Amino acid sequence: MLGWRWSVCSLAVLAAQKWDTLVVIETAYGTLRLQLYRETPVHRANFFSLVQTGLLDGTTFHRVVPGFVIQGGDPNSKDMDPLNDGLGGPGYTLPAEIRPGLKHTYGAVGAARLADAVNPTRASNGSQFYIVVAPEGAPFLDGAYTVFGQVLEGIEVANKIARVPRDGRDRPLQDIPMRLRLERHKVSRLRKKYGQAYRI
Repeated sequence: MLGWRWSVCSLAVLAAQKWDTLVVIETAYGTLRLQLYRETPVHRANFFSLVQTGLLDGTTFHRVVPGFVIQGGDPNSKDMDPLNDGLGGPGYTLPAEIRPGLKHTYGAVGAARLADAVNPTRASNGSQFYIVVAPEGAPFLDGAYTVFGQVLEGIEVANKIARVPRDGRDRPLQDIPMRLRLERHKVSRLRKKYGQAYRI
């Protein structure tokens, strides 16, 4: 009986590994496709849920810094008050999932959070995320913020967004809203299309 259960579990794991789900972010500047890492299961499941429930639809990239990051996912960015952008979230945080092997490389997707002084456990904001647009990456963030994904397609779109006119708070002068959806693909297809950029 135990052997049968082990076989069923093993088959389920193998089946899950044959397929993966990408996050698609659509903007006026183009489309990005993200892989979310299995090594950060809490962040991965949470982001998938945010996309499925539509909470992120209509949020904007409220902070753009050329040569560093673009940041979005704050529900506050849907309202008419630009001064509260970056201060909101879904009403909860996520425990840090900082993994030594997941670095802030070019195109890395990380979770925003409050500073260590008020957040010593480095818990992540429940919805705000950023994308590294520095070609050399942002290694000084390694070990301090949770990296939970990677841009597989559309990094040039992120760079366009990073270069839009912005105010003194790095907020774009014109809103850049996003819509998100999920795409299911065979892992074999993803490996063929994206090569080593796709993390098994």
